[in-house]
Amino acid sequence: MRAHSDYGRRERRLADLKEQTVILERTLDSVRMSLESELSEGAEGRAAGSVAEERSRVRRSAGRRHHGDEAAARKQHGDEPAARHGHGDEPAARHQHGDEPAARYHHGDQPAFMMPPESAHQESPDTDADPLTAQWRTEALVSHGRHSTHQPHFRVGRKALIIAAAAAVVVTVILVIALSGPGASWPSSVATVQSEAARACQNPDVKSEPDQVDFACAPDTRQVLWVFALMTSYDDPQFSDSQTGRVGLEPITPDQGGQVAWSLNLHSPYNPLNPVDSLEVAARAINSIIGGATVTSASGSPVVQPGLEATAANCLRYTGSAAVTSRQGFPGLCARPVTTLAGQAALVADIYQKWMVGATPQAAQDAAVLFENAGNPGNPQVQAILRQLRNRAP
Repeated sequence: MRAHSDYGRRERRLADLKEQTVILERTLDSVRMSLESELSEGAEGRAAGSVAEERSRVRRSAGRRHHGDEAAARKQHGDEPAARHGHGDEPAARHQHGDEPAARYHHGDQPAFMMPPESAHQESPDTDADPLTAQWRTEALVSHGRHSTHQPHFRVGRKALIIAAAAAVVVTVILVIALSGPGASWPSSVATVQSEAARACQNPDVKSEPDQVDFACAPDTRQVLWVFALMTSYDDPQFSDSQTGRVGLEPITPDQGGQVAWSLNLHSPYNPLNPVDSLEVAARAINSIIGGATVTSASGSPVVQPGLEATAANCLRYTGSAAVTSRQGFPGLCARPVTTLAGQAALVADIYQKWMVGATPQAAQDAAVLFENAGNPGNPQVQAILRQLRNRAP
């Protein structure tokens, strides 16, 4: 009951974390979109306003300087109609004082950086039609700098985006830690069964006879023992099913267990309620289901009992090859070893239906899923299977 309560609290905690993560992700998306929109609109508005303002300022400055320079020229040279209309000494005046349009752009030795009046008929020395000439741009940059590099709004926007991104990373890390932490683990009883299975596998007689198949106790596939215990008795060594007569950690009828135990050469009488005895019997039975056995008949002649690997179709599913090796007096075996996880899972599903007579295909598939994900208890399918097992556990 304590294990059930712990799992209930863990599931509620995981559900709460997932819900909070979804809410935070939506909030961060909204903030990000809002910031991007604000920065885009603000940048365009500021850029347009700055250009218009600078154009207006330059025109006002150009007009004032133009009128001031013309007044100074009239005061210095006089306002003679003949000179203005090309009479008298106009060529000499031009030679002395320089070309009239040039006088509009320069005063003494300092550049005026002003624009020509819009009413002037002569073209500007700068052929660019845009009034923002290269000289004006230089002056504007020196006087006012680049607007885009001095706007605090851009700095604030970048900081806000960085903070939002950091928050998203933190949320992701928290979720990963939560899902891989105590909330996603095997029941505590699994560790106990693993320790008992290590003791049971010390018996060398758990291998099948005569082919010496040892799938049940091999280091890479030994999880089949605790997976079957979890599926059948929910790791309860005192399990008893009144309908089938099966008892023990790896439920089997006492008579069947006794027959298998005889081949194990146990040093003490077989006890189906002893978890180590139950696991030894299960290991020998699983290996015999795979590799078959050769037994002696009542007449004294050997009888070959084929296992799952004696069928070409099964070998094709387990190994990718239909080749089967056979020897006189020995059950057949797949020519290739079963090495892939998918092939091993298919084998486990077939073993389960042989071990638990009457088991449904779905139950066999559940056993295969637990076997495949022995190192990944957080797998959604595993969690769903564990919930079903807890609900039907006594």
